[in-house]
Amino acid sequence: MESFEGKVAAVTGAGSGIGRALARELARRGSHLALCDIDEHGLAETVALCEGSGVKVTSQRVDVADRAAVEAWADHVVAEHGRVNLVVNNAGVALAAPIETMSYDDFEWLMNINFWGVVHGTKAFLPHLVAAGDGHIVNVSSVFGLISVPNQSAYNAAKFAVRAFTDALRMELDAARNGVSATTVHPGGVKTNIARNARMAVAVVGRDASDFDKIAITTPEKAARQILAAVQKNKRRLLIGVDAKFIDLASRMPPGLYQSVLARGARLQLRRANR
Repeated sequence: MESFEGKVAAVTGAGSGIGRALARELARRGSHLALCDIDEHGLAETVALCEGSGVKVTSQRVDVADRAAVEAWADHVVAEHGRVNLVVNNAGVALAAPIETMSYDDFEWLMNINFWGVVHGTKAFLPHLVAAGDGHIVNVSSVFGLISVPNQSAYNAAKFAVRAFTDALRMELDAARNGVSATTVHPGGVKTNIARNARMAVAVVGRDASDFDKIAITTPEKAARQILAAVQKNKRRLLIGVDAKFIDLASRMPPGLYQSVLARGARLQLRRANR
């Protein structure tokens, strides 16, 4: 996809953060929009920001963890817009908890959104992209899909799974030569609301959104521009931020090197929490 002019883009998690920034940037570039989020208020704000750009904007409240809802939304998008060319599976949540005390309910909540939401969006829209003969799927993983971190086991599991799933998808699309491609995105620290909306276990309380804000060095707008540039270049993988490049380098080192450092940090955090 060398240009987004006149194309139709579907974006999940469009009510804030990277999803909202993508919607605004795509509208600026002349792409028609199909937006969804579980946050109806945030979604309405995004729609208002995109209207007046001369493009068609539709929106719908969708829980990406609900396969039937995502499938119905995909059919609705094509019915409303006639086709779809770009799908960005961006919706996500965060959970900080040690494995020993993490509840199954919290683990399933995160996996249903962060992993199954990506699967639902990919499978629901893929036949429509193939039918259009010109399409691209962007699946948002994380730097935590490159390395594992204490108290982030569920998030790590989901984001590693997104990475593996999309790598396999990209190879299948390369083999099929059906006009559709895929990119995995690994953002580093991006200034979004994900930390503020995270589920946080008592054992890791003390690490709040303000801590995340200090290390979030990339704006959603910059991330959106990089994602669209990656689509235009048909990149297999995109690292967003200097921190993401550093973490990617760390992931290529012997595991004992970076894991021992992170384990020491987790030990210090436990000591502070137990004072």
